[in-house]
Amino acid sequence: MTQLEMRIDKWLWCVRLYKTRTLAAEACNAGRVVVNGAAAKPSRIVRNNDEVNVKMPPITKTVVVLNVPNNRIGAKLVPEYLHDITPLEEYEKLEFARLQFVAQREKGAGRPTKKERREIDRFDTSWD
Repeated sequence: MTQLEMRIDKWLWCVRLYKTRTLAAEACNAGRVVVNGAAAKPSRIVRNNDEVNVKMPPITKTVVVLNVPNNRIGAKLVPEYLHDITPLEEYEKLEFARLQFVAQREKGAGRPTKKERREIDRFDTSWD
C-alpha cells in the first residue's frame, strides 16, 4: 500500500532523482527544487499531481507526481511514480553540453584516454 503524501526530499530520493536524501535536502535548501511554482524546503509535503521542477545544471527537469512510494524504488518502477514532462529543448541542452565537453581539451592535458578518443570520433563522424 502506498502513502498519500511524503516529504519532498524523501520523494526525490525514492524516485531516484538524487542519489542520497542528503543531496536532495541540500538541493531544496539551495532553491533548486520548485513544487507547483513555489520554492520547496526539504520538509515540503508532496502529493499526487504536484508538478516538481528540479534544476540539475545545465537542465531543469519537470516531473508530475503520479504516486508516493513507501521507500526507495527500483529504476524500472520509476515511471509508475512520476511522469517526466521536461521539454525536449532541455535534453538538447544536455546533449550540447556533453558534446562541448568532449570537443574541448585543456592544453597540456596529455593524450586522450581511450574513452575520450571514442567520444571525439563519435562527435567527428556525427557531422558527415
